[in-house]
Amino acid sequence: MTRTARGDGGRERAPRRRSVVAALGVLGAGAVSGCSVPGPQRPIPAADPAPGMPIASSGRAQLMQILAHPDDDLYFMNPDTQRMLDAGVPLVCVYVSAGEHTGVNRAPGLPDAPADTRAYSAARHQGLRQAYATLLGLDKFTEWTRGVTALRRDRLAEINTLTHGDRRVELIFLNLPMHTQRRWMALPSLWNDRAVEVRTVIAQGSPLRTAVPYAYDVLIDVLAGLMEQYRPTVVQTLDPDPDIQHSDERTRRADSEQRGYSDHGDHTAVACFSWAAMVRWVARATEDGGQVPGFVTNAFRGYYNRHWPKNLPPAVLREKAAHLVPYGGDPGWQCGNDAGCGDYGVGGTRPLRNRKGWVRSTHHRHPGPRPVVAVEPGQRLTAYGVLGLRAVRWRETAPGSGQWGAPDDLGGGPLAPALGSAVLPDGRRLLFGLRFAALGGRGAANRREIVLLEQERAGGGFRAWTGLGNPERTDDRGRRIGVPVAVTAPDGRVHLFVRNADKQLSTRVRGTDGHWGAWRHLGGAEIQDGLSAVVDAGGRVQVFGAGRDAVHHWAQSTPGAPVFFQPAGPDARPGGPVAALALPGGGVRIHYREPASAEPASVGVGGAPAGAPVAGLAGYGPLQAVRTRSGVAVLGRDPRGALRLASGGRLTVRTEGAVALDSPALVDGPHGPTAVGMGPDARPWIWRPGPRGSRGPAPAKV
Repeated sequence: MTRTARGDGGRERAPRRRSVVAALGVLGAGAVSGCSVPGPQRPIPAADPAPGMPIASSGRAQLMQILAHPDDDLYFMNPDTQRMLDAGVPLVCVYVSAGEHTGVNRAPGLPDAPADTRAYSAARHQGLRQAYATLLGLDKFTEWTRGVTALRRDRLAEINTLTHGDRRVELIFLNLPMHTQRRWMALPSLWNDRAVEVRTVIAQGSPLRTAVPYAYDVLIDVLAGLMEQYRPTVVQTLDPDPDIQHSDERTRRADSEQRGYSDHGDHTAVACFSWAAMVRWVARATEDGGQVPGFVTNAFRGYYNRHWPKNLPPAVLREKAAHLVPYGGDPGWQCGNDAGCGDYGVGGTRPLRNRKGWVRSTHHRHPGPRPVVAVEPGQRLTAYGVLGLRAVRWRETAPGSGQWGAPDDLGGGPLAPALGSAVLPDGRRLLFGLRFAALGGRGAANRREIVLLEQERAGGGFRAWTGLGNPERTDDRGRRIGVPVAVTAPDGRVHLFVRNADKQLSTRVRGTDGHWGAWRHLGGAEIQDGLSAVVDAGGRVQVFGAGRDAVHHWAQSTPGAPVFFQPAGPDARPGGPVAALALPGGGVRIHYREPASAEPASVGVGGAPAGAPVAGLAGYGPLQAVRTRSGVAVLGRDPRGALRLASGGRLTVRTEGAVALDSPALVDGPHGPTAVGMGPDARPWIWRPGPRGSRGPAPAKV
């Protein structure tokens, strides 16, 4: 089939506010050839940080995934992708590289075939068709519709389409090379170097016939054009800012990692191109008073999974690994593809036997509950989240209605998907975001910063955005910071925390006069992102983070004292982020799952009891916990992704409503424990457990 992309064919339009462009950083524009001297970089349109823009709402869901290689989605984004497919959300996957590597499709136990990059690329494409047919519940050899789709800048790509009932998958292969004669790593070079151009690989059997050149700006424009065409409500990418991870050269090469960082260089480059394309999409959409595209984002860790505890329990792991089996295929299969029936080195039980263990975890780059939820005066719920890379606010139409009004644009951006929050003693709310302050390749700035939005009065409007900087002194290290988390102490001071580039904790404190102190590194042990900060019954600020084999702890010795690392941490071994809950009788209880375990666990800190195991919450992913008038409520996912809430001695399962993205928020609302999450239609939902297990509007038809 042929699909024509909407757009202006790559024509640049003037930005609405030149001063805003300069403030938000520079993305290079203009195609360059491999042997010419590139012209100076010039600004392109960037999203206006001023609030009050109209926000588009499509009323339907569309998932877009942007991958570096065939199989990145199967290794790093499942089971999230499968949960949305199962809910009927249509999916388009964009594969940037041809995945051709050396051209050798190694089949265990058989002699290596001669190198053939075109055939190996085609075999990996066939593996994806087999995997996604299986994900849709069809036979792995189901025939797909194969054709050509038109892209921006007069580029073309192969597109494969398969439908089953109301479910639909489209695979788009841009097929840029992984390597070139001059550059071993073609995609990182395309992002980093100003004079690089690459030519596409024509996979064997493809309906395409001619290789075409790609330069830096062409790829960003092509990706932005696909976003304009499909108008996704969820965009999933790889990790643009992987952890610093130093390995000896032999280990690094064996693990296929880039120098110094815990991921493949292609993953990082394609993630950066993807985020740059989202910035461009929003900028173009909002020119001349246009609407902000209504979409949410999620970035997934890649080879990071190699270095941290595994977080998928056996049942979920088996399901995830099973979808790599048809992708890997087998040379003995009769699949109808002369180039090969999959990526043979990945088939069978090999994903589970791989010492790197990539398949055994699914980690989000920006973890944390989404959205931030508050109970306003009058008992109406308010939610704060990120939509179109900008902060927004939703308000419940009436107390207890379970319905949200239209989102109010609060501006800012481009922002990572999870926000931090704290409430001042006078009831005013502070929102904290991780901002892509500059996102430029070809040697331009690539900078992150923490930003603040402060409410003028409780329940009212907000002041202008304020930059709080970065605990790291260089842009490269500053890209590795985590999602901000904040709490307000009884003395009125606000404590802000982020995971820093050393994978430890940094803090900045706001005094009662509103002035912020300097960033301070708190040291301690290495932790994953996904911090949990509380104020205990004695008024002390305490922070917890999941380490490699323990929960690590920072706390005040007395109220008002500085926060310091506590070497004698809780006796717990978590597989991922923990949920800390201050108890009224003193101390803190931590809820978590152990590595590769479905069962919830808890431990007490500071004399608090651990609490009895929460029955019925076996599953995967982080837990959320909140104190209620009847005790403690704990929220988690079951092995199929359905939400379960344990509260007041009762277990309730969410049986209807939009599928939950990431981790929903849990609050003690006017009608009891209430979960609020984001759906794949980029709209929040409310779940107040009732007799049927779910209350609120039915999911949008997709």
